[in-house]
Order: sequence, then C-alpha cells, then structure tokens
Amino acid sequence: MNRTIGYIVLAVLIGFMGGYFIFGTPSKKTNMEAHSQEGKRQSQMWTCSMHPQIMQSEPGDCPICGMDLIPAGYESDEVTKGQFKMSENAMILANITTTKIGSNSSRDQTLSLSGAIVANKEAVAVQASYFEGRIEKLFLNYEGEEVRKGQLLATLYAPALVSAQQELLTAANLKKTQPSLYKAVRNKLKLWKLTDAQIDKIESSGKVREHFPVYANVSGTVSEVMVAAGDYVEKGAPLLKIADLGTVWAVFDAYENQVSLLKEGQHITVKVKSFPNKRYEATISFVDPVLNASTRTVRVRAVLKNTDGQLKPGMFVTGMLHESSGIRDSALVVPESAVLWTGERSLVYVKPDSLTPAFELREVHLGNTVDEGYTVLSGLEKGEAVVTNGTFTVDAAAQLKGKNSMMNHNHKEGHSGTSHEVQMMPQK
Repeated sequence: MNRTIGYIVLAVLIGFMGGYFIFGTPSKKTNMEAHSQEGKRQSQMWTCSMHPQIMQSEPGDCPICGMDLIPAGYESDEVTKGQFKMSENAMILANITTTKIGSNSSRDQTLSLSGAIVANKEAVAVQASYFEGRIEKLFLNYEGEEVRKGQLLATLYAPALVSAQQELLTAANLKKTQPSLYKAVRNKLKLWKLTDAQIDKIESSGKVREHFPVYANVSGTVSEVMVAAGDYVEKGAPLLKIADLGTVWAVFDAYENQVSLLKEGQHITVKVKSFPNKRYEATISFVDPVLNASTRTVRVRAVLKNTDGQLKPGMFVTGMLHESSGIRDSALVVPESAVLWTGERSLVYVKPDSLTPAFELREVHLGNTVDEGYTVLSGLEKGEAVVTNGTFTVDAAAQLKGKNSMMNHNHKEGHSGTSHEVQMMPQK
C-alpha cells in the first residue's frame, strides 16, 4: 500500500516538472517577438490627416478637429545625419512626388517674360495753352476719346489776347502809314499759335473775340485730361495728353538672373491674353540699365504695330524669346516647383534613396530661368531626385522632427520638433 502511494506521488511530481518545462518557460523566439512588438508600440506615433503637426504616442482624437488619429509610421534611425523619414501613409496624403533632374538637352531654349501693353510715350503729345486765361468750356472731358487734328478742344477767356486783338484792329487802320507796326502786331498773335486765317478773320470782322478757341495740334486718343471748365491756366500749362496708338509698347519685367540673356535687337514673339490665337512679332528696343531694387527686375521694351487698334494699354502680354546662346547644353535644370526661396538662399529637398522614404535639405545655386525651371550652378548632381510636389509639406515635417528646414537653417538637431530656433533675416 505504501509503495503504491509512493508511485502516485512520484508520477504527480514528474507531471508537474514536465508541464513546467513545456509550458512554463517561454521560448527565445517568443521573447524576441514580444520585445519587437513592445518596441513598436513604444515608437509608434499617431497623427491627424488634417493637422500633421499633431503627433501623439497613443491613438485617440485630434485635439483640433476631433478626427480619429492615424498611424504616422515608425521612427527609424536608419538614416544619416541631416536626413529624416516620413511614413508612406503621410507621403500619400500629402501627394508628395519627386523628379529626377537631368542635363538640358534642348539647344533652342525659350525664355518667357510677362508684361503689359503701355502707350508709346514717344508718340504722346501734350496739348498746351499758349496764353493764360480761364477755361470757359471744355469739349473733351474723359480719357479714351478720339481726337482729330484741328478739332475744337476748348474755349478760353484771355485778357492778354483781347488786348492783342484791339492792337491788331488799331494797327490795321495804320498799316499804310506804319506797316512795321502792323507786321509786329500780326507776328505777336502768331506767337500765340494763331493762324493767318484766324488773324485775317479778326481783322475783317472788326470785332474782338472774348472767348478764343483752342484747336488740337495732332490726332490720337486722349490719354489724360488735366484741366476742367472754370480752371485758370498759365501760359504753357498742359490741357490734355493725346496719344497716337498706331504703335504701342510691350513692357516686360525680366528677373535679375535673366538679364544676361537679353539685349537690344533680339527678336521676340508677343502673345496677348485677349487674343490667344494671334502672335505679334517685334524686336527688343530697350533694356533698362538700372535694376529695380524693390522687385529685383529690369524693364524690357518692344514696339508693336497697332494699326487695327486691337492692342489697348493695360492689356497683359507674354513675350517668348528663343535663345540658343548663353545656356550650356550640359546644364542641369531643376523645376520651379522644387525650389524654396528664403530671400538669401535657394533650397530643395532631395530623396537620396528611391526605396527609402527619407529626405534631406540641400542648398543650391541657380542660374538663368529656362523651360519653367532654373539652371543649376551647384548643389545638385545629374540623376538626383528632388521633391517637386508637396515641398512645403516635407519642409513642415522637417521642422516637426527638429531637422534643418527652410526657417531653421542653423539650429542644432535633436531638439523637439515643437520648438526650434529660427534664423531671422538681418534688418537693413
């Protein structure tokens, strides 16, 4: 009986020990998997699809809009210093795309300039008053009216002209005895731009005109009315500006890095937004020698024929300049959308590895503007991929991760993405 009890106790002990070794001790593999999952849980970050600046270590609601937070991806240190990673989900939401840059293979480059139609200032005449007086009536009151040479513009009361007419009538009675006096009086009236026919009419009528007419000296379009009825004007005071719109100017703004490609005498094709199917051929007649310090542009001018009167001052135009020289065939061209400007620096974001969603900030030096892009003088190599869509989103991600970005160029990395130093522009 005692032996039987001993066997039972021994069997129970053996069973406990076997169960411990089989179920009680976790395998090495199980430990590694648990550690990996725990590490993922600790490094997993959650963000808002509408407010990517929100980053939390646990799921929940966005404190701004209340939307459910989504996984922001796992943080990884598998990038070099200066680089940072974004999750695939964040890149899809931001629609981030990259473009590989290559050599400029086209020999004939097109330089595009924006500008507007302006009245030809060389064809603008100022209708002035040749005597002082008061404007009794003005027959042209608004800009845009058509004027013909010899058309009546205004009538003036001029005391000096009234006296001169009286002198003419007196001298006319003495022209046989004092011909020199008569001639001097007539010449005095001619200095006031009175014609022989007007002087003869005054002399034959024997009456003094109190309100004297003013006639247009040229034909054209009134571009500015400078007086009103009742105004008192001095001798030589401008009354109207009359522009001959048979020719007009196309004035363009060229950026500082485009100046080296422009010179007088170059052929330029002009497109007017009001007439998209029409082209105007012209040549550059003037390149402003002075750079506008506020806009950093230079004015370029071309003369256009406007015999049909379709071109109106103020219309927006685009000039296309085909330039085969001045641009190296081997020059790299980066798209305009890839460049971030800070005033002093030009920056792009480069994706070094096509298989890894990592980016780094790169400062570049740019040359001329061609083909909706910029020639690259330094900072990029052929075949490198740059961010061309979603550039500002990538820059915002860099700031949140405490990396170099457009606004915090010289800060030390490793700080929290929510606070970083900002490089301020020097005050002038």
